[in-house]
Amino acid sequence: MTKKRREFSKEFKREAVALVVEQGYSLAEAGRSLGVGENLIGRWKRQLEEDQGDAFPGKGKLTPEQQRIRELEEENRRLRMEKDILKKATAFFAKESR
Repeated sequence: MTKKRREFSKEFKREAVALVVEQGYSLAEAGRSLGVGENLIGRWKRQLEEDQGDAFPGKGKLTPEQQRIRELEEENRRLRMEKDILKKATAFFAKESR
């Protein structure tokens, strides 16, 4: 039996952070009143402070920086695989020429 992960809208997240920032609630108080963990509200607060307009992009919507990192990681993985293939081929042909 798996537990379904809860999803929160951008507006909910922004309002939860506003409780802490604008109304002076502590993270724990805001979390208790909204039924979420204080760590979660703290994470939302950090995301909002760091990303401003791009905070909480939603499912699969990556920031340009995140997209670039994903592309570079994929390229890195592919290049490592090609290098390993070439290394094995070199060892095979070196063995064969003896």
